[in-house]
Amino acid sequence: MHGHYDAAPQPEPAALAPATVQRMPQYLRALGDLENQGARTVSSEVLADLIGVNSSMVRKDLSLLGFTGTRGRGYPVATLASQLEEALGLTQSRSIAIVGIGHLGTALANHPGFITRSFSIGGLFDVNPAVVGTTVAGSRVRHFEDLESVVQGALPDIGVVATPPNAAQYVIDRLVTVGVRSILCFASTTVQVPPQVNLRSVDLSHELQILAFYNRSFKAGS
Repeated sequence: MHGHYDAAPQPEPAALAPATVQRMPQYLRALGDLENQGARTVSSEVLADLIGVNSSMVRKDLSLLGFTGTRGRGYPVATLASQLEEALGLTQSRSIAIVGIGHLGTALANHPGFITRSFSIGGLFDVNPAVVGTTVAGSRVRHFEDLESVVQGALPDIGVVATPPNAAQYVIDRLVTVGVRSILCFASTTVQVPPQVNLRSVDLSHELQILAFYNRSFKAGS
C-alpha cells in the first residue's frame, strides 16, 4: 500500500502515455466519490478497485504524474484530487463551442458537466432557422456561418460536433480554420484533422455494436 504523499512538478502533457491520460479522469471521479463519502485517504489498492485496474498500474500512473509515497499510509484524497485537476488543466475555465443543437447538442449543452468552474459554454451553433436565435442552457444559438465573427477575440478551447454525419467534416474543417485545436466529435462517421489538432470521437452506434457482440457471446455461452 502506498502512503505518504509528495507532489513533484507536473510533467508536460506530451510526456504522458495516452492510456495514462485516459485514466486520469477516472481517478478524479473516484476521488470525488470518496471525498463525498468523507474519506480522507485512499490506498492504491482501493483506487485500483474503483476504476478497474491493478494497484501497480495506479502507483505507476501517479508516479508519472509526480505523486510518490511510502508504505503504510494512504494518499490524501482531497490533495490528490486537487493535483489531478491541475494536471488535467481544470484549474482554469475552458470554453466550449457546440455545433449542432438538435436533441444531442441540446442535451450536451444542458449537461451538468458544463455547469462547473472548469467548463463554460462559449458558443452554440446551428443552421436550422427554427433553432437559430433560440436560447439553450442560457446561451443564444447563432448561425454556424457566423462562426468567425462570433469567436473573434474569444476562441473556444474545445469544439463539440453534434451534427449529422454528412456535415461533420465541413464543421470540423471550419473549426480548425478559426483556430480550435481540440475537438470532440459525436457524429457517426470518419473524420480527418491535421496533426496539431486533438480529436476525440464518440460513436454511439459503434459502442452499441461492440456491446451487441459481447451480448451475443454471453448468450451463446449461457
